[in-house]
Amino acid sequence: MTKLAGSKVLVAGAGVTGRSAAEALLAAGAEVVVTDSSRERLAALETLLEGVELVAGLVQPPAGTSLVVTSPGWQPSSPLLAAASSAGIEVIGEVELAWRMAAELADPPVWLAVTGTNGKTTTVGMLESILLAAGADAVACGNVGLPVVDALLAGRRVLAVELSSFQLHWAPSVRPQAGALLNLAEDHLDWHGGMDAYARAKAGILTGDVAIGWLDDDLVADLLEASPARDQVGFTLHEPQEGQLGVRGGWLVDRAFADDEPLVEVAKIRPAGPPGIADALAATALARAYGVPSEAVREGLEAFEPAAHRAVVVTVDGANVRYVNDSKATNPHAAVASLRAFDSVVWIAGGLLKGASVDDMVRTEAHRLRGAVLIGQDRQVIADALARHAPDVPVRLLDVADDEEPMRTAVLAAQDLAHPGDTVLLAPAAASMDMFRDYAHRGQAFTDAVRLLTGDR
Repeated sequence: MTKLAGSKVLVAGAGVTGRSAAEALLAAGAEVVVTDSSRERLAALETLLEGVELVAGLVQPPAGTSLVVTSPGWQPSSPLLAAASSAGIEVIGEVELAWRMAAELADPPVWLAVTGTNGKTTTVGMLESILLAAGADAVACGNVGLPVVDALLAGRRVLAVELSSFQLHWAPSVRPQAGALLNLAEDHLDWHGGMDAYARAKAGILTGDVAIGWLDDDLVADLLEASPARDQVGFTLHEPQEGQLGVRGGWLVDRAFADDEPLVEVAKIRPAGPPGIADALAATALARAYGVPSEAVREGLEAFEPAAHRAVVVTVDGANVRYVNDSKATNPHAAVASLRAFDSVVWIAGGLLKGASVDDMVRTEAHRLRGAVLIGQDRQVIADALARHAPDVPVRLLDVADDEEPMRTAVLAAQDLAHPGDTVLLAPAAASMDMFRDYAHRGQAFTDAVRLLTGDR
C-alpha cells in the first residue's frame, strides 16, 4: 500500500484485528504504533510484531500520526478516537484498510458482503459453501473471525465478508460488488446512540453494485428501496415476484437472476425453519450476483453445516424433555426466532441487553412459555417484562454471579420447571460478557451442564 509508505499510523486495539492491521501496515512500509488498555495484550504482540512501537493506554495520538486504524468495538466517543478526530486525523477500521489496500491492486478481489441484526455468520458460511462448490477461490472473513486484511494478503479472489454494524461504521468507503441486509432490529443501541444511527450503519452494505434485502422486514425493504445501488434485489419467504428470490412449493426459487428457476428443496436447508431459509435466500442472491450457477447453489447449501451454538439439540432426556443450545441468540430479535421453533418452552435468558427492549418479544411469545429462568446483569429487565405481559409464567430469577457453575444452577432450575414434551431452550436475547468469555463459552457451559444433569455423557 504505497500511499502509506513512510507515514505514521496508530492502531487502536491489540486484539485479533489490531494485530492483523499492524502486520498489513508494516508490510506497506508504514511506521506503526499500537495502543491498548491491556498491557497483557500488548505484551503478547512483542514477539509477533517486530518493528512496532507498543504503548499502553494512549488518550492522544502520538505526534506525527496521519491515520488511526481502530478495532471495531472502540466507540467514536472514546477519548483517543475523539482526540484524533478533533485533531483532523482520519479514523478508519481494519475493513476500510483492507478496502483501500485492495483498491491499489491491479486485479482486486470480489467483495460479497452481508450484515443484519441476526443470521450473518450462518449466511456468510452458506455463501462460502456455495462459492467453494462453484470452484471459486473464496473464503469467509470479517466478523466471522478471519480479518479481511488477512484474506486479502493471502491472495483470495472472492471474499465472503461478514460485517457488523461497528465495522460498517468505520468503513465509509466500502462498496461491495454485492451486499445483503438480512434484517434489522434493536441491537447495540448503547454503542451507536440510537436506532437511526444503527440503521444508517447497516445501510452501508447496500451501496455497492447490487443491493440485496429481505422484503419481509419493513425496515430493510425501505432501506433497499432507498439504496443507490445499480441493481436492487429482494428476497422473501413467500412466492417471489419478478426480480426477487423466494419460496414456492417447497423450493427456493430464483426470479431475479434466472427465469423462475427452482434451486434447492427447503427441506434440505440447515438450520431448518424460517431464519435458516431466509439466510439461504440471501446467500443464494449474493452468489447469483457473482454468477454462480444453480448447481453450485444446490450443492453448497446441501453441504453446509451450521455453526455451533445455533439451535443445537443437546439431548432429549428420559422424561422427553428436549434441551436446545441457541447461545448465539444474543439479542431479542434472534431470541424471537428461536422461541418460535417450539410450542412449549422453559426459557433460559438474560445477560447484557445493550439497550434493546424486550417487551415486544415477551408479549408476542409469552404463550409458548412454560417457565423462565433468568440470569445475568439485565435479568430483572426481562423479569419485569414477563410480569407485565405474562404474569402467569413461573419465573426463577437467579443471582449466580458468584456461582462457580452458574449454568448448572440455571439448568437445574429449568429442569425443575419442565414437563414431558417441553423444550429447555437457552436463547438468552442478550450478550454474554457479563458472565462468560463469549456466546460460545456460554453455550458450551449449557451443553456441559445438560449432559452432566441428564447423564448423557
